[in-house]
Amino acid sequence: MNMTSQVAFAAAATLISLAFALATLDRWLMARRNHEAAWTVALFLFSGAAASLMVGAGMGWSAWSFRTFYYLGAIANVPVLALGTVWLLRPQWGRTVSYGVATFCLVGLGVMLVAPTTGTIPSAVLPQGSDIFGPFPRILAAVGSSLGALVIFSGALWSLGSLVRNQGPRQLAVANGAIGLGTVVLSLGGLLNSTLNEMTAFAITLVVGITLIFIGFLIATLMPATARLQMVSQENAA
Repeated sequence: MNMTSQVAFAAAATLISLAFALATLDRWLMARRNHEAAWTVALFLFSGAAASLMVGAGMGWSAWSFRTFYYLGAIANVPVLALGTVWLLRPQWGRTVSYGVATFCLVGLGVMLVAPTTGTIPSAVLPQGSDIFGPFPRILAAVGSSLGALVIFSGALWSLGSLVRNQGPRQLAVANGAIGLGTVVLSLGGLLNSTLNEMTAFAITLVVGITLIFIGFLIATLMPATARLQMVSQENAA
């Protein structure tokens, strides 16, 4: 696809994620639920990453546009998304995990502000972190993405298991399943490179992945809080 298509997909991902972030923020302002706060931050991070992709696709990549994209998309986003899962399913762990995620994100921000580039940043294609940064930023991205994804997938499996064992709320299993599926879709950008160029692949997966994740957010948010707490209490008692 040409540059116009790349920019269009990236712009769509930016607008969709921003609209979702504002909608989730509104829900948090009404109910002040901690998992909605985490998901609101995660969606704003998504919109920032998508906007960086749009700038890179339309104007050519620079050191700062790629740093922004890498930090928001590869380092900070998935841990914050996983924090929402923790607050939803294990609220008694939420405060401790929140401190850990906040520390991780602040360390990652400091690293990305000062990390030297080790290669030339191509302006016309999406750069690869392994070609631009040394080991520390890439280690942060690998740890944040892998551990965050593990929490999200574990939450989806836990919700499904609770549904089977305790006849728990079906909505919670569907919600976490949608969030997990959206996370998988977002990780498939590299696989799409065999048929599409990198910026187009990432833009497409951002649109689809964010939509699936937000559907999961909506389902979880519409689920009565008493039902969630009852299921968690049953699991803890077991």
